[in-house]
Amino acid sequence: MKQTLGLVLLLAAWAGGQTVNFDSAKPGALPPGWTSAMTHAGGAPKWEVLKDETAPSKPNVLAQTSTDKTGGRFPLATLDGVTLKDGGLSVKIKPVAGEVDRAGGLMWRYRDAGNYYVVRANALEDNVVLYSVVAGKRTPLAPKGAPPGTYGVKHKVPPQVWSTLRVTFQGNLFAVYFDGQKLFEVEDAAFTGLGQVGVWTKADSVTYFDDFEIARR
Repeated sequence: MKQTLGLVLLLAAWAGGQTVNFDSAKPGALPPGWTSAMTHAGGAPKWEVLKDETAPSKPNVLAQTSTDKTGGRFPLATLDGVTLKDGGLSVKIKPVAGEVDRAGGLMWRYRDAGNYYVVRANALEDNVVLYSVVAGKRTPLAPKGAPPGTYGVKHKVPPQVWSTLRVTFQGNLFAVYFDGQKLFEVEDAAFTGLGQVGVWTKADSVTYFDDFEIARR
């Protein structure tokens, strides 16, 4: 009962913007109020709270620790009870390991595991890319002003280091930031209504997340 009441109070705070830092959650399991899912097939994702001495807000982080190398497998975790149409998300990410991919991302306007937007930063490719996922098909969306087919933006994404990934979304316009620097904008209308928010990885990416920030407009 106490845990349920705490979640209700947190959700009320989120209505005006809130940062989730996972520090009150028990290590070794998915934190209360989050749901694990996956786009496409492969080994099951493993989301858990871990202690990390390097965490931006100590002591805990949310980590995706499964290492299945299936290339088209996208583990994700959504925040229960919070839906947004317009607003912004920010999260601190630390790409820890991965041979196929070493990526972490933010999702918004999430309907289900086959339909959502995601922007992700990849430490193996050193780029930041925004995608639509429609009926399970992931399509990279070219930045505004770039030639059609342009694959995101090249940008250094350091491994084993905490960086901040941020996206704002207003109507059909999305803006992407990395460590405070605006990288690009995208326009798209695949999903225009309310949806859930969450975090995302790919293939064998072991990625840590902290300070998941939600802002409404």
